[in-house]
Amino acid sequence: MSWMAQPVFFIDFEGSLASGVLEYGVATLLGGRVTETRTRLCAPTGRIRAADTRVHGLRGEALAAREPFSSDWEVFARLRERGPLAAHYSGAESSLLRAVWPYPRSSPDFARPGNRAADWGPWIDSARIYAQLYPRLETGRLEGLVAACGLQAELDALASAHCPAGRRHFHAALYDALAGALLLLSLARRPELAALTTLQLLAMSTLDPRKRDAIVQRDLL
Repeated sequence: MSWMAQPVFFIDFEGSLASGVLEYGVATLLGGRVTETRTRLCAPTGRIRAADTRVHGLRGEALAAREPFSSDWEVFARLRERGPLAAHYSGAESSLLRAVWPYPRSSPDFARPGNRAADWGPWIDSARIYAQLYPRLETGRLEGLVAACGLQAELDALASAHCPAGRRHFHAALYDALAGALLLLSLARRPELAALTTLQLLAMSTLDPRKRDAIVQRDLL
């Protein structure tokens, strides 16, 4: 079954382990399009460095009255139950998520169909997939890949429809989540990539060759 028949939840966080998650964005992919989005600002749980504010534009005094990210446990637990999580360089999102909730509820293991696991991963990682499919691209950065793939106008149109005013730029959580989602969806414009299974995307997202081979073997079986 093609990966496009399975809900995939592309996630981006703004924040750090020191400050906690300050903003999240989630873009739901299904059937070759973005079907739903979710985003909100969150109260910091620690100090926000000035250098970080210069990147994402978020300040502690403007976020103090917000609910902390930890209050959205049910949101993320349900996402994990419905489909695999995705991110661009997923290590950062995985670390921030696990810093708040080390494990989700027992959920389907999309790397081992028919099994269940209490793990947020494995993740679909658009950066790792593009590095393998297009090794000659000069950059793996989100902005660079969007430009190289000619997706900027499409991204801005989606952002206009889904992102809050003032958060329609790179390093805003939902904008970045939509950018990564478009990178995945652009794969479907090539028939051979549209036919990939979820397991194959997970394998391409895994740097560890032993883990990758194990996932590929499951796909063959």
